[in-house]
Amino acid sequence: MMKESDMAAASRPSPQVSRRTMLSWTGAAGMLAVGATVLPACSSPMPPTAPGTDANGLFLRPGFTSRIVARGGEQLGGADYRAFPDGAATFPDAVVPGGWYYVVNHEVPGGGGGVTSVRFAPDGTVTGSRLVLAGTTSNCAGGATPWGTWLSGEEYDGGWIWEVDPTGATRAAARTALGTFSHEAAAVASDGRVYLTEDKSNGCLYRFTPDRPQDLSAGLLEVACGTAAPGAVVWRAVPDPSATVGPTRTQVADALHFDGGEGIDCLGDTVWFTTKGDVRLWEYTLSTAQVAVRFQGGAGQTLDAVDNLWVDDASGALFVAEDGGNLELVVIRPDNTAEAVVRVQGQEGSELTGPCFSPDGQRLYFSSQRGPATAAGLPLGITYEVTGPWDQLLGRS
Repeated sequence: MMKESDMAAASRPSPQVSRRTMLSWTGAAGMLAVGATVLPACSSPMPPTAPGTDANGLFLRPGFTSRIVARGGEQLGGADYRAFPDGAATFPDAVVPGGWYYVVNHEVPGGGGGVTSVRFAPDGTVTGSRLVLAGTTSNCAGGATPWGTWLSGEEYDGGWIWEVDPTGATRAAARTALGTFSHEAAAVASDGRVYLTEDKSNGCLYRFTPDRPQDLSAGLLEVACGTAAPGAVVWRAVPDPSATVGPTRTQVADALHFDGGEGIDCLGDTVWFTTKGDVRLWEYTLSTAQVAVRFQGGAGQTLDAVDNLWVDDASGALFVAEDGGNLELVVIRPDNTAEAVVRVQGQEGSELTGPCFSPDGQRLYFSSQRGPATAAGLPLGITYEVTGPWDQLLGRS
């Protein structure tokens, strides 16, 4: 019998695959048979005298080590690990104290995407994995909710947000009220609303106010409007979130447009998001309804490309993954200094995705979306774990 989620997916228009997704799976898909004011930007580059990469091809800071958790197309914990890993998050294991779940999207087009959940024991051993969402398209980024679910965004014009249980005990649900558009990332802020980015060169910033707290089945979708960004933001309702009369980003005349919305995360009164076209890290303040440029990246900067974003609550540091550039994970500290903490060597056709920490903050996870995998070295993606003196490096209290 067709599941409810599969029936919903089948009722949508055929996906229109984005140029970036096309680039990400060219060649591999056939084998799979099917993805304000700018503060001063002080930089701390990866030391040019680094002795070289570790055994896994990573440049790391002194005292840090890495391991490969999974490769696309290979077995992991009794299940196949799908290709093109992207946005990710971790969740405490309520059954095994000290254990956790790591959930990761797969940006595979044509209904071949989904979400994998990997279960870890307290000592970091992988004890199992399972596909907790399947039959979806180009699952790119997303975000964790305070109530313990994962929001997975489909990155194409007919895309939805799917709410996923990391344990797989509850069936994933399409949250269509959050809009039909090329979803990138989502974050639940302190006001209880979900803030969403759109991966288009004229994409918008959205927010969703649920009718009932922590229930995303119904509510109000709004788009950020104003005269210019940076500047003041006014929120206006999107007339047709289902996009049957036209794209959501064109339905409100004074909607603000951002050049390729990517990662988004929040802490306290602030929402941060990145835009790849202009290599910017933006900052939206809830209390003042102002959007400003927090950091300007680009050529010659430590941050020379942007994609997924994750905030370390304990230190306020922002981890930005590079799509292109020199494939680094860059930390933007509260004082706006930038420091590369990981660089992937020899995978120039890839992008870095899904930075996040284990719940105890000691294990950093991220993926090289098109890193070489399988015995044949197909570009299906690699997921890494990096351990070391993170408390000291980030200045956690």
